[in-house]
Amino acid sequence: MSNDTEPDVDLTRHATRRAMEAVLLAAIEPVEPGMLAQLLEVPVTTVGEIAEELRVEYENQERGFALVHVAGGYRYQTHPSQAEYVERFVLEGQHPRLSPAALETLAIVAYKQPISRGQISAVRGVNVDGVARTLLARGYIEEVGRDPGPGNATLYGTTQLFLERLGLASLDDLPSLGDFVPDATVVEALERGLRAPDSAPDTVPDTLSDGFSDDLSDSAADVAPDDG
Repeated sequence: MSNDTEPDVDLTRHATRRAMEAVLLAAIEPVEPGMLAQLLEVPVTTVGEIAEELRVEYENQERGFALVHVAGGYRYQTHPSQAEYVERFVLEGQHPRLSPAALETLAIVAYKQPISRGQISAVRGVNVDGVARTLLARGYIEEVGRDPGPGNATLYGTTQLFLERLGLASLDDLPSLGDFVPDATVVEALERGLRAPDSAPDTVPDTLSDGFSDDLSDSAADVAPDDG
């Protein structure tokens, strides 16, 4: 019997690779392996194998883009080594940046979720209604439930878009807070530096005045209608 009618395995693999590249280029968000398997009519394991082949191939060819696995799916993104040129392309203000107040609030939600607005305000020491609305509008946080306590406050958590923007596969990939906490010797030195001497003049130390200025700036940012 002739082999002309038998499928060419290599050709089929090549066609699947091309189709996968096309789908990922057209996708706006990361595409889950299960969805790719369904579209390409191949096992999920094959999707993973091809994704790894493409990733290695692009890296070996020193391409300006990379195939990455983030937020539970695959997507193309610019290669980190080309960040300088991408930054030049993205004009200042073309994509509005989050304010320091919004970034601080987002970090609290990321590490303490699920969390209510009242709890966030207690951590930050300022009202966060404005920045919470901004983060909701940007799609970085979402309502994830209700607090069973009095008032049934709305609880918030981060979204898939949050993971995508940070290039994380899951919340487990967030850096440990312990990496940002100074050790006991540093804390003791800071306390000694902030401790006022017995004959201190009736002036506010620069460190404290700077801190109040930051708090006032954050408060102003929180109540601004276009905060974010």
